[in-house]
Amino acid sequence: MDGNEGEARSNAKRVTTRRLTLAGTALLAVALVAAVLTVDVDPVVESVLRADPRVLGVATVVYAASWPLRGRRYDDVLGTMGQQGGTGFLTMATFASQTANLVVPARAGDAVRAYLVKRHRAVPYPSGFASLAVERAFDLLALVVLSVGALVVVVATGGPNALGLAAVDGGGSAVGAALSVGLAALVLTVVVVAATRSDSSMGSTLRAQVAGRPRIRRVVEWALRFADDVGVVARDRRGLAAIGVGSLLVWALDALTAVLVLAAFGTDLDVGTLLVAGTLAVSVGNLAKVVPLSQGGIGLYEAAFTGLIVGITPVGAGTALGAAIVDHALKNAVTLAGGGLSLAAFDVSLSEARERSAGPEPEP
Repeated sequence: MDGNEGEARSNAKRVTTRRLTLAGTALLAVALVAAVLTVDVDPVVESVLRADPRVLGVATVVYAASWPLRGRRYDDVLGTMGQQGGTGFLTMATFASQTANLVVPARAGDAVRAYLVKRHRAVPYPSGFASLAVERAFDLLALVVLSVGALVVVVATGGPNALGLAAVDGGGSAVGAALSVGLAALVLTVVVVAATRSDSSMGSTLRAQVAGRPRIRRVVEWALRFADDVGVVARDRRGLAAIGVGSLLVWALDALTAVLVLAAFGTDLDVGTLLVAGTLAVSVGNLAKVVPLSQGGIGLYEAAFTGLIVGITPVGAGTALGAAIVDHALKNAVTLAGGGLSLAAFDVSLSEARERSAGPEPEP
């Protein structure tokens, strides 16, 4: 297979992935229109208009405070690979890539961060993408830990009713779905970490098999370096601990933002219930976005968030949906604001970000 044919296939695969994401977004849009036509949206609008702007302002500050922690965590990830970044620079790079993810289908905006650390910090592309894979794995693990922690609180206090949570039909299924997805992510991550920590001769075997095929050998070397970088992190206990703590702090602030948004909507829930419900809602909402079926997870996040809140609390559907919309919109607004400034500072336009999201060619 020559270079042009390989590039054509790669482009076709990327186009197919983007079409699936756009199709999913279109289907969700149709579903939302249908919901608007069949469901009374007045309670949703009224709940949004009644929300306390001062508390929403505090929620915005709390969420913005999580971004330097994201930069520091990414610096810890690169540091375990022997790469230098800097918290300030990496916070901006993370802003830029997350903003690209909001406008580029299928989370392809992550490639923008790999490009930026390659361009400004000389981090090889395999290391850049490996660091992103590690970060994603710790995101899932942090969400699982927070979800399980919230559920432990419920059980330790005597169940949903002891916390003032309504025993509404569907609450158990919502929590069960969250646990199922979370445990699956946990098992998968443990398997990957165990595989990368093991002393395997797979690399030598693969190199021997493709020794006489230069083009394929380049791809194999790129993939092996990617795996080696992930393995370096997996074998660094101190680095794993730092990344794990950083991930918990990042997602704890994300959950606290949702808690404050729920409080702003005057849900009349006590502090303990707010903390548990908000944490579970954020965890379930973000786990729902793991599969990129819509642009930026819009629709998926709101549906999961609303279902969880309605399922385990006495909060009405209109208020829960309004809180979910505002929570997601607030977080996206902060991301877009920080990402816009970061892209401008890096002298990278959104059109260039889309081009970079196509991904780099494997390095020789």
